[in-house]
Amino acid sequence: MAGIYVHIPFCRKACHYCNFHFSTNHRLMAGMMQAIREEATIRKHYLTEKVETIYLGGGTPSLITGDEIRTTIDTLKELFIVDPGAEITLEANPDDISEGQLEAWDEAGINRLSIGIQSFFEADLQWMNRAHSASQALACIELAQQKGFYNLTIDLIYGTPGLTDANWLSNIETALAFNIPHVSCYALTVEPRTALAKRIAHQGAADIDPEMQANHFNLLIGRLKKAGFEHYEISNFALPGFRSRHNSSYWQGKPYLGLGPSAHSYNGKGRQWNIANNSLYLKSMEQGIVPFEEEILTETQKLNEYIMTALRTMEGISLKHIGENWSNQLQQEIVTESKPHLGTGKLLLVNEQLVLSEAGRFFADGIAADLFR
Repeated sequence: MAGIYVHIPFCRKACHYCNFHFSTNHRLMAGMMQAIREEATIRKHYLTEKVETIYLGGGTPSLITGDEIRTTIDTLKELFIVDPGAEITLEANPDDISEGQLEAWDEAGINRLSIGIQSFFEADLQWMNRAHSASQALACIELAQQKGFYNLTIDLIYGTPGLTDANWLSNIETALAFNIPHVSCYALTVEPRTALAKRIAHQGAADIDPEMQANHFNLLIGRLKKAGFEHYEISNFALPGFRSRHNSSYWQGKPYLGLGPSAHSYNGKGRQWNIANNSLYLKSMEQGIVPFEEEILTETQKLNEYIMTALRTMEGISLKHIGENWSNQLQQEIVTESKPHLGTGKLLLVNEQLVLSEAGRFFADGIAADLFR
């Protein structure tokens, strides 16, 4: 099975913390969607497997008209073998969600919505420079559910300066009150060359507090566990049966094709990434050339990527998988190098799986790095 990711590089506003590739200039939007469909045509042989997930991300895909979304999905279904039960996700911002849009998305084949809520508090949204209001955050979820979109996920951000424990718990409780089956929660990070990084550097904003973030993460884990959610990846929580099939395919090392500026692709042997420049992407596509760079992965790189992604999941690193796909010697080396973390309780060995404990989830990247070859 495989997945397709479509990067739609336009936003209404620039959030202060975001470093994704996007533009607030929408002049090239119509041409961009046509170019993305042309790229799909050129690269239709990249995937030989059946496609089980399609994900429209960005940027803000909900800015695109319903007709463009339907045409794009129809094109992908014509070019690729798409499973009839494929998960087809659209990222949407609350201010773009209306009755008409929801009906158009449903007709286009969208069966899962990922809504960028981030917070249900007005002060937080203004601090982040989000385009929507707290009232829109509440109203859009109710409207989506009324129109039959029950397979919902929302994004929430914690660890922002001024976000109290009480308000963070209130955000979580609001999500639970709506019976949302999937929640993605991210600690605020200060990415280079973002507005937030510049504000912090010039004392225009408070820096992040790691202790506060750790406390928010603990509150999150405890409350969602009590509500019956699986903490199936460090930043992702789902009720049984509602995991993100698309994102899970990344963590499981399945092949995927990325379409659009800055999109990445993986075929099991190497990676490709498109140029992160809208004008240059369009100019190249006008000549029928997909502007990408690529890297053929070594066996060591493949192993390290497996360690990094698998360790983030609740299933963890399979020692059996390493032995079967690399060597028994590497399997034993990783067991040996995991012993210090097993000794501290940050890492657990369960049925030949190396799994992070709740305490270990704060140290996932460091533990993975210790196991890299």
